[in-house]
Amino acid sequence: MEPSLLERYRSDRRKLLNFLLSSGLIKQVRTPSGCSTSTPYLDLDALSSDYVLDCIKSGGVLDIFEASRKYHEESFYPVMIHSQSRNVYFLLSDCNSSGPPPQRAPPPRYWTSNHTSCSSSQQNPLINENTGDEYVTKGARRPVKHLKPVETAMLSSFGLPFLNSGLSDDDLRESAYEILIASMAFAGVEVYFLEDRKKEKGSRILSRLKSKKDKGYSQSQLGERHEQLIDTIRIQMQISKAMDTCIRKSSMQFFTRTYEQIDIHQVLLGLLNGVLKYDFLNENSYMRWKRRQATVLEELLCSSADLSTTDLLTLKNLLSKIKHGKEWESMSHYDRSEAILSIGKIASKMSSRVGAQGGNIFQTEGYHVKLRLYERLLFAVFDILEEGKLIAEAEEILLLIKLTWSTLGITQKMHNALYGWVLFQQFLGTDDPTLLEFAILQVQKALAVQMNDEKEDSYISSLLCSCICGDKESHLGLLEAIFFSISIWCDSKLQDYHLHFSQNPSSFKKVVTLALAVETPSIEGCSLEVSNCNYLNKFAKQKLKTYVQGSVKAAYKRVAYTIDVKPMTERTNPLVLLANELKLMVEKELAVFCPVLHDWFPAAGIISASMLHQLYGERLKPFLKGVSCLSEDVRSVLSAADMLETYLTQLYTSSCKENRLIQPFIPDIDLYQIGEISRPIILDWVIAQHEHILDWTGRAFELEDWEPLSLQQKQAASVVEVFRIINETVDQFFRLDLPMHITHLQALLSVIFHSLDTYLLKVVNLLGSAVDKHHLFPSIPPLTRYEETAIPIIKKKLVENPVLDEFTQNKLKDLSISKLCVILNTLQYIQKQLDLLEDGIGKSWSLVKRHPSWTEEEPPRTLETAQALWDESAELFVATFNSIRDCTGDAIRKFSDFTGLRVVFWDLRDSFLLCLYRGGVEGARLDSVLPHVDSVLNHVCGLVDDALRDIVVLSVCRGFLEGYIWVLLNGGPSRAFSESDVVSMEDDLNMFQDFFVADGEGLPRSLVHQEAKLAQQILSLFSLQTETIIRMLMFAGENISTTSESRTHRPDCLEDSHTLIRILCHKKDSEASKFLKRHYQLPSSSEYEDATTQESILGSPFISDLLKRSAKFHWTEKGHSSFRLIKKKFQKATHGIRE
Repeated sequence: MEPSLLERYRSDRRKLLNFLLSSGLIKQVRTPSGCSTSTPYLDLDALSSDYVLDCIKSGGVLDIFEASRKYHEESFYPVMIHSQSRNVYFLLSDCNSSGPPPQRAPPPRYWTSNHTSCSSSQQNPLINENTGDEYVTKGARRPVKHLKPVETAMLSSFGLPFLNSGLSDDDLRESAYEILIASMAFAGVEVYFLEDRKKEKGSRILSRLKSKKDKGYSQSQLGERHEQLIDTIRIQMQISKAMDTCIRKSSMQFFTRTYEQIDIHQVLLGLLNGVLKYDFLNENSYMRWKRRQATVLEELLCSSADLSTTDLLTLKNLLSKIKHGKEWESMSHYDRSEAILSIGKIASKMSSRVGAQGGNIFQTEGYHVKLRLYERLLFAVFDILEEGKLIAEAEEILLLIKLTWSTLGITQKMHNALYGWVLFQQFLGTDDPTLLEFAILQVQKALAVQMNDEKEDSYISSLLCSCICGDKESHLGLLEAIFFSISIWCDSKLQDYHLHFSQNPSSFKKVVTLALAVETPSIEGCSLEVSNCNYLNKFAKQKLKTYVQGSVKAAYKRVAYTIDVKPMTERTNPLVLLANELKLMVEKELAVFCPVLHDWFPAAGIISASMLHQLYGERLKPFLKGVSCLSEDVRSVLSAADMLETYLTQLYTSSCKENRLIQPFIPDIDLYQIGEISRPIILDWVIAQHEHILDWTGRAFELEDWEPLSLQQKQAASVVEVFRIINETVDQFFRLDLPMHITHLQALLSVIFHSLDTYLLKVVNLLGSAVDKHHLFPSIPPLTRYEETAIPIIKKKLVENPVLDEFTQNKLKDLSISKLCVILNTLQYIQKQLDLLEDGIGKSWSLVKRHPSWTEEEPPRTLETAQALWDESAELFVATFNSIRDCTGDAIRKFSDFTGLRVVFWDLRDSFLLCLYRGGVEGARLDSVLPHVDSVLNHVCGLVDDALRDIVVLSVCRGFLEGYIWVLLNGGPSRAFSESDVVSMEDDLNMFQDFFVADGEGLPRSLVHQEAKLAQQILSLFSLQTETIIRMLMFAGENISTTSESRTHRPDCLEDSHTLIRILCHKKDSEASKFLKRHYQLPSSSEYEDATTQESILGSPFISDLLKRSAKFHWTEKGHSSFRLIKKKFQKATHGIRE
């Protein structure tokens, strides 16, 4: 395989430093042992190249300790470009995906060191100190104390003791690889393969290394597979091929089954004895390798407390010779072997064996080095080119790593805990939830492993690690330390899970599971023992309650602080912004957090809802005390607060119902009482809108010119404006988004009713009391009797009656047909808009908020209660809108009737009333008038709305029938009808009916026939014999009123005296003329000019006196007896009906 990019970078860096140090530019080198002018054998991977360059520029004095310190310090900062502006640098994150800069104040700066040699007993960077202040009001803006920053990258240690010798990560990695190769060779695995070797050695461990896919392999294939795995491990651990070959060769020569158990110092000493200088490419590489072996031995052996002073001095002296190559190289091979043997004897004497199991002997000396070496081996299963990804050969590599357990003192329980720790570190660096799942699995395996051997248990507990708990340092066993470090990180995240898991909710449940798996029962008291199963349920509830309370409080403070630092120029009230943000938080609680926490802590939703309700209420209540009117600011705050309380109610009640919780989980909730506060101010707002609408309605009506808006919109502009204002008011009413009461609906409907009623009243008043439909009728001409004369006589000169006053005439002229049609269209528009308005208000009212109760003590709203509320609102709708519809319908009927009469008696007076049958029926038939009627009808139908067409046409039809009856009864001296004329007149009436039926496209025939029934009956009276009409008149004469009251043009009864007299007056018959002359002294029609008068003859003193005399008329004895006989017949015929 090709060397990785990191390998090439390190190789180039070594070459650069080697060139600088060997070029003579460095005049003096300062080491811990003293100054020197020559360049010693240095660990080039642990020197800062920038520092070396600076030393060359400043005079050539190189301080090795300072160069190493600079290297480790620079490793924690991003790579910089040495530009003059000092403002160019590389970012560790993607700036484009990071979003805008935070608006909060930056957190304080903390200096930490993650180098492996640092003390793990320092304050763990994962500890999260929640020191939030109480909420700060807007007037006093002081910074909020932020949580102590927590490292999200890989954790450096779980509290292992210091590495005093200054071993770097590369040193540990390379040494771990050597331990692995030596352990494999010791176990009998072939690690060094000659190209010409054709025979493969067997191994006892091959069967344990087989995976499922290896079961079909032959032994030669297994050998090839081992070679591939070792090469993969080499690349993963970034070991050069030359070094790898040297290590494999030496391991196969020196690490065989001659020992019962192989230890680390035996591996290192064996390599020192077997690896020679010519095995390396250059002398510097060999010296660095040899110095690393000595440093590892020093870290393993010199830190033991059981070492005597003499042995310690001897050991340090021998290791110093190995480190400094000149003296070591000057020694003979025998002396070097003796020195290595002496080191081995000292190491054997200090071995502290605490127990044995299955042939494994557990030694505690140097455990902090062994555990670090094993940790580096576990990192080999992760792909170096794709961070955080397990390689495909991970399971097989783990089987090979297991061969180092006896050498490094690892047990199954320790392996599970350490592997879980490594997986957890990789998860922190990549946020890959799969790694977190694997880590949880390993932790659960570690907890599930039963330690039946007390010595093994004692051994694991003796591997002490330092952890900071509170303000003091505590020493924990290995497993407890790992779990404690993981729990600290979990605590830091779960104490503010709203911040850390809102964008990544998929990991929330896994982190909670991990936190409860590794949790210790008492962090505050530092009783650091892994919790048992019996205690877990109780402790988990308490811990999760702490998480919920801490996260809710932290999230609230963060949101409140963010809103407080926003510019004051924003128009939105901060309480609205805060409520909206909290509502989003509650939605996250309902959708993500509570379903997860429910499995361990069912009351999580109740606590969240209660805390948020209380925290927001502390800010809201001072504002509510100052509410007096419904301004936009007040409306927005009340609406937002009510919406938030609705969401909190949903969160609270859903938790109660799902978990069937009762006391003590139901806290004392102090509701905001938004409904009680908003009720009076909403009513005040509705009243104010009422006054505004009435004022605007009056203004729109005054400006109305009663012209249609367009050909399609035939209504007036004022009614559109009125409904626009009403609809805006309704929209504003329901956009208040506040709790509504039935009184609010009643007030709104009252506003609508009074507004439209006022407008309708103004429209109806256009007719006014001064303009009555009777003003349209022409004056009834005087009653005359028909008489033909051949000798012209002098016509009586008629006295002109006063015409209508100017005001009434102007009113009638102003109410033109087009204006009346626009008014009718406007009234019809009101009818249509009422339906839309009623539906809209009904739907909006059905969506008005209904608040559920916070406790289960209040019974839910029953169906009967809901039906009662609906019936109450339905009654209001019916009472309001039906009343307006009735008023509008009456106005439409009134204006349509007026329109029909105006068309006939005003617009067509000359062409219809004054021309029809004038001077004779044959010369003035109805067919000459119908073209005028048709023209008027076309004009009217083009002006009115389609929905009003039949109504208006019917009113015109009725007007024409009124005019036709007026012609028959009040036609004047110029009209007289013979019996032969009646047939023509009946034809005209039938023609008139067919005209309005219009072959089925007009009015219904039955309706037209019903309307023409009176005219038909009057015509039938004209066809009776004169004697019969006179007898009917004599019978009706007894009931003639003696009062002088005005009569209308339309008869109330066909057989009353007024109608019968008029029929006799217009009957072309000499007997009728003689009767009228003898009994009523009526003048003949020939004595009058052919004109109509302006005053009703029935209302004149003459007609009143005439009717009085007819009631007291004295017949002759013969006539009297005959009249009595006729009267008796009429009375006898009607006797049964009267009874």
